[in-house]
Amino acid sequence: MTKLGKKTKVFFVGSGPGDPELITVKGRRLLGDADIIVYAGSLVKERVLKYARSDADIHDSASMNLEEIMKVMVDAARAGKKVVRLHSGDPTLYSALREQADILEKEGVPYEVVPGVSSAFASAAALKRELTLPEITQTVIFTRLEGRTPMPEKEQMSELAKHNATMCIFLSIGMVENVIKELKKGYPGETPVAVVYRATWEDEKIIKGRLKDIVKKVKKAGIERQAMIIVGEALEGKISAKGKRSKLYDKGFAHGYRKKRA
Repeated sequence: MTKLGKKTKVFFVGSGPGDPELITVKGRRLLGDADIIVYAGSLVKERVLKYARSDADIHDSASMNLEEIMKVMVDAARAGKKVVRLHSGDPTLYSALREQADILEKEGVPYEVVPGVSSAFASAAALKRELTLPEITQTVIFTRLEGRTPMPEKEQMSELAKHNATMCIFLSIGMVENVIKELKKGYPGETPVAVVYRATWEDEKIIKGRLKDIVKKVKKAGIERQAMIIVGEALEGKISAKGKRSKLYDKGFAHGYRKKRA
């Protein structure tokens, strides 16, 4: 137990997408050292809490509002206790990190952010796909469909779709019909799409299709929440006639660590 009276940092830790072994080494160490843990019980898989001490004071924030969450963390840090705020995925994506950090800064409580594996990357790994391919796309867009949280005008999905880059769409599977309607304003109907439900969890499910048929497949599978939508030509798999190999390992490409070969 940390000695009382010395103010300590609050650590925002990304727990990863679900598989408890995907937490970072640093995140696991901090979790094991923590006196107080506040975790998003509706999103974070409880099995990751096996890394916590048996005497740690654990709070599930699913039923707590912002003020209640911050009181626990601020009071604990001021008492000299080690505090971990455990987020799903990576804390810098769709996590309400900024509003928590604002309060800590106002209260004079130092904090640190420890990255985690995003569900976007876990979904790509489940699909065994690279999100960028030479001369196909070198851009990945992380976004969501407008719902109760409004989108800036220039970030409407129909506008982003015009780039034809790889797009990872968070928090939108419950509005999949509207998602596809917006995507079709920029992508051709034959563009490959994948929906990954609960990536890295035991009940992970993958649905593959095209813009023209993915809605029907998703509805048939009964997927309504906790799924990532990925769209773009990079999902096609093999490098097509439109794409080329990366120059990184091309024998005809020289760089500071390798000479060009005939």
